[in-house]
Amino acid sequence: MAAVQGGLVDADNEKDIKTEPPSDGWVNNNANDGKVLSASPGSSATAGSNKPAAATTATAAGTPEDQQTLLAVLQFLRKNNLSESVEILRREAGLPENSLEAKAGDSSGTGDADTDAGDSSSLLSRVTVSSSARAPSPKKATAGEDQPDVNVVLSAYSQQGDPALYDVYYSGLKKFIETVLDCHRAELSQVFYPLFVHMYLELVYNNHESEAKAFFGKFSGDQECYYEDDLRILSSLSKKEHMRGNETLLDFRTSKFVLRISRDSYQLLKRHLQERQNNQIWNIIQEHLYIDIFDGIPRSKSQIDAMSGSLAGEGRREANKTKVYYGLLKEPEIELPLDDEDEEAENEEGKPKKKKPKKDSMGSKSKKQDPNAPSQTRIPLPELKDSDKLDKIMYMKEATKRIRLGPDNLPSICFYTFLNAYQGLTAVDFTDDSSLIAGGFADSTVRVWSITPKKLRKVKSAADLNVIDKESDDVLERIMDEKTASESKILYGHSGPVYGISFSPDRNYLLSSSEDGTVRLWSLLTFTCLVGYKGHNYPVWDTHFSPHGYYFVSGGHDRVARLWATDHYQPLRIFSGHLADVTCTRFHPNSNYLATGSSDRTIRLWDVLNGNCVRIFTGHKGPIHTLAFSPNGKFLASGATDGRVLLWDIGHGLMITELKGHTDTIYSLKFSRDSEILASGSMDNTVRLWDATKAFDDLETDDFTAATGHIHLQDNSLELLLGTYMTKSTPVIHLHFTRRNLLLAAGAYNP
Repeated sequence: MAAVQGGLVDADNEKDIKTEPPSDGWVNNNANDGKVLSASPGSSATAGSNKPAAATTATAAGTPEDQQTLLAVLQFLRKNNLSESVEILRREAGLPENSLEAKAGDSSGTGDADTDAGDSSSLLSRVTVSSSARAPSPKKATAGEDQPDVNVVLSAYSQQGDPALYDVYYSGLKKFIETVLDCHRAELSQVFYPLFVHMYLELVYNNHESEAKAFFGKFSGDQECYYEDDLRILSSLSKKEHMRGNETLLDFRTSKFVLRISRDSYQLLKRHLQERQNNQIWNIIQEHLYIDIFDGIPRSKSQIDAMSGSLAGEGRREANKTKVYYGLLKEPEIELPLDDEDEEAENEEGKPKKKKPKKDSMGSKSKKQDPNAPSQTRIPLPELKDSDKLDKIMYMKEATKRIRLGPDNLPSICFYTFLNAYQGLTAVDFTDDSSLIAGGFADSTVRVWSITPKKLRKVKSAADLNVIDKESDDVLERIMDEKTASESKILYGHSGPVYGISFSPDRNYLLSSSEDGTVRLWSLLTFTCLVGYKGHNYPVWDTHFSPHGYYFVSGGHDRVARLWATDHYQPLRIFSGHLADVTCTRFHPNSNYLATGSSDRTIRLWDVLNGNCVRIFTGHKGPIHTLAFSPNGKFLASGATDGRVLLWDIGHGLMITELKGHTDTIYSLKFSRDSEILASGSMDNTVRLWDATKAFDDLETDDFTAATGHIHLQDNSLELLLGTYMTKSTPVIHLHFTRRNLLLAAGAYNP
């Protein structure tokens, strides 16, 4: 698991992703400055100096610890026969030639175990000791190391006081927060959960099992209900041995829990802890919490609850201030040829005048450049082939026949039910033109069906292709082998359940991701596997093709998302930052960004160009299972096990509203082609339609809201709900709007 600072790692440096605690910021306690200071990634900056804390070999005239460390380094180099390096370092440090011999004599005379340079681990410990002497806390000193041991990560829990006082400290803080004014109580109550977890873990780590059990039993019931699953895992950690190798614990320990608190509330808390000299709790706040202070009115309980619930608290405000180019790319200018109907119409008076404005409007729409759109060349995109241009023309023709949806004009819904799916249906996808449907199954197969009268055919063998006239107009038909025509095809290759599938925009390829840790690219012309992409070490939960083809993204149990190109064996980008499985992935319509949803209950938006995390959205109370961008690129919808659909404004980085109504996990979301309606499908066997236009129009974003992250969610789910459609005992696992705005849904019948 990489550090919590989300970012990019080039494919060549994939091996450098290591488990390191992030050098997150800490709160500036100056009452006149509410800004949050942060150390640079990978460094161990101290509060009083910008130099790395472990840079102890710079001068020989420093402290005795510095000289001791320097000599240890020299002896280690000499032991490994690196004599030239020894000479260079000795000369730069200004040490006399006989210094090494003298030191060796001293150590042999005194028998001091600390100066034994023969062991590399003792060298590491010496560097850690000397650096921690100057750092404000031992944790800050270890943050700069490349790959700290689990013991190092947990060691900060060892320097603690009387276990009997933990109950007293926590109870005292609880009584104080319960007596403050109502406006501050909701904000200060946020500190209960992270403090409770860290105090419990300190007791367990220091072998105070009975005290830890009593502490957990007394205060676990006070925590918010959405931390129930986390507390269940925590309760199983009752011995020090249980803590090693527990991923959830290490996540909590190495990533600072983010709390957003007003300045007034923070000053109240700080004053109380200083007056009571409650250093135990103050140390935890300083070391393990990141308090994001804002000026203004404290937030209400409902505002806090709307944004809380993730594994590491809320998203930091500065993480959502990066400029995001959410506009759509300019469409290529393609001549729209007149079809037979148009040619006939041209002979009649007045007809061309009616037809032409329709086409001109299509053309003018593509010529205007959206001011919020990225440049065409920001990332390399594949050039349009002739077949792509033909498809664009078909798309434009169908768009002229598209039904305009709205509250008074809801779409028809066509449901594809998988009957007798004893293989276990796990994933479904439709092609953009709605001609094919594919299913991923738990028996490790992928099955493709044609949902038009046209059957699936393979390309002829090489020998047969040689005798075809390649100049003929119908060459694309001639290359297909009619003998292989069938309504469905089965693709074999994976060695574990298939969890994610995605068609390419040109319908020539299909991606599938599996428990076997691979992503496979299948040809829909030969129905064979072309490539197996290996990079994930664990199950790959989801994969998705870019809307422009060529690129695709995958996310899995290893907590990272990977960006791939179809012609590269290795990933182009590795997006690291989530604290748990990456459960769903989705490309932005302009292909410059991609969104990932995770079991850590957060959604992250990543910049494909540089790999940076540009948005962190928190608010879901359970693992996220589906994401959908609006076709205009401005909004994102997310669905999770908590049964809620959340809508997000990408430009401002804010939650717009929550849609409540489903009673089980939401597995699929899809916007209509004109972004007017949002459809949601759930394990509760229903499809629900929501008025997305009204939700977006009701959004009021002022400068204060954008600066503080205050959101006023209206409880208007019933007003936005346009319709609920029940299935016959069939969970809805995929939704798709056709080019004419007919809604297709799919799921496996569950008798």
